[in-house]
Amino acid sequence: MPDESGGRGTITIIGAGSWGTALSRALGQAGWRVRLWSRRAQIAEAIRRNRHNPDYLSEFELPPSVEATTDLGEAVADTAMVVLAVPSQGVGEICEGLRPHVVHDWGIVSAAKGLEHETGRRLSVVIGDHLGEGGRRPIAVLSGPNLASEVAAGVATASVAACADAAFASAVQAALSTPRFRVYTNSDVLGVELGGALKNIIAIGAGISDGLGFGDNTKAALLTRGLAEITRLGVALGARGETFRGLSGMGDMVATCASSKSRNHLVGRELANGRKLPDILGGMTQIAEGVETARAARRLAEATEVAMPIAKVVHAVLFEGMEPREAVKSLMTRAWRDELEPESGAERGDGAG
Repeated sequence: MPDESGGRGTITIIGAGSWGTALSRALGQAGWRVRLWSRRAQIAEAIRRNRHNPDYLSEFELPPSVEATTDLGEAVADTAMVVLAVPSQGVGEICEGLRPHVVHDWGIVSAAKGLEHETGRRLSVVIGDHLGEGGRRPIAVLSGPNLASEVAAGVATASVAACADAAFASAVQAALSTPRFRVYTNSDVLGVELGGALKNIIAIGAGISDGLGFGDNTKAALLTRGLAEITRLGVALGARGETFRGLSGMGDMVATCASSKSRNHLVGRELANGRKLPDILGGMTQIAEGVETARAARRLAEATEVAMPIAKVVHAVLFEGMEPREAVKSLMTRAWRDELEPESGAERGDGAG
């Protein structure tokens, strides 16, 4: 997709938070002309004036090829691809704003990691309902161990682009891959999207574990069993089990659960330190997607009768007043079971996993 000047063409990124800013920097450095849409005029103006986003990843300079705008129509004009990098609760609103500017020759990449709060719908489904044109517009999902600050710094990592349309998945792979950002493809959109969203719940649990002073053994057990229950739910909903052992499942979980840069991990640590959830969230400038995803996962687990004990106790700590140490005790004192034994939530009342 080169342009007349010999460059690679234009990619639009909707959302000038940390993730959108990091992607803009990486793609701008890779030769793309990037239009970065910001809801807030002061951010767009600051980027135009001094090449830095004042509120997100402000230490990184954005290349001249990154053009900031607050006009959605301008952002998507003559673009090759639209990347949605907004929080999950804003996806539907943004899609409605894009509807008057829809053209038939660009696909959409969902780069957010969450579920719609009220309905629990996956974001690719939300996007498809608003802009999918009855399945004619390709929609891909981008997910993986991609902490925004490391991507902006050019630290090597990998990601996965999932789409039912193999040609568009390959186009996303070609467009977003750089020498420091390796993109794989996968046809299992459901699995990739669920892995990216549900791992945030386990990251809150990992933050609680670290905040309480537990060790590496604890975290390793938490991640392993967390991956098992996420896989159970994903398979019950129709995803492929092996997807959760890939970049959007295990890969993303390891990065998010181990890093102090993770917003979800921070929420868990602060809960372990005795702070109340409203106070924690009120002091954050970015969204911890795992908080609301915990509600959606609880509903999905109940509807599918899938045992998700870690997600269950994280939900209880977040919304039901359970103390973090009691949550750990409840997980450690469940009924014994075989590690590989298939199990549903309906089979055992203790929700073992």
